[in-house]
Amino acid sequence: MSTYKILLAEDEPFLGKVVKESLEKKGYAVTLAQDGRQAWQEYNATAFDLCVLDVMMPYKDGFTLAAQIREANPKIPMMFLTAKADIKDVTAGYASGGNDYLKKPFSLDELFLRVAELLKRSQFESQNTEELAIGSYTFSPKRQEIKSADATVVKLSHKESQLLLMLLQNKNVVLDRKTALLKLWGDDNFFNTRTMDVYITKLRKKLHKDSTVEIVNIRGFGYKLIC
Repeated sequence: MSTYKILLAEDEPFLGKVVKESLEKKGYAVTLAQDGRQAWQEYNATAFDLCVLDVMMPYKDGFTLAAQIREANPKIPMMFLTAKADIKDVTAGYASGGNDYLKKPFSLDELFLRVAELLKRSQFESQNTEELAIGSYTFSPKRQEIKSADATVVKLSHKESQLLLMLLQNKNVVLDRKTALLKLWGDDNFFNTRTMDVYITKLRKKLHKDSTVEIVNIRGFGYKLIC
């Protein structure tokens, strides 16, 4: 398999050097940019597989840079490195096109895990853009529908389709409730939490024909799609 190329934008020289060298030891090809303007130039010069962006950078902050990258490439995964992790900042990060965030200070092991997960998810999506298997069902995110083994087609709303895709991307592991709420609804307030619970109930009903498919509530954490 070809080496994954990562754009790392980090203005703290020591941290940038440590992260770059650590990722390279894991087999990744890493280009380090020390400010947002340089990162944008590097992005336009190379076909990257993942962007890891500091939020607070000179010339162009991480959110602005992410929005530019997302406009140019709707599919490339992006992760923020940030010392700011309150709800407003996390929501702003997702709104600008980010897929994940890691709060400073962080462990390298957690960084490796997040990077591998984002790359795996991106590869999954690129290989499965049309139809995905969920037990005996066929799920089409593009058409927003699921088809059962007896060829019955059930339509999904846009939010149902997005939520089901997130569950499938994390199948057999827990989808963190807060992460799903921030990415799909932009806020993890009580109203949105109850709304997501309603969507989960709707998805369960639409997947009821296959007893091997379950959406399990992991109390205090989130949901797990078992299939």
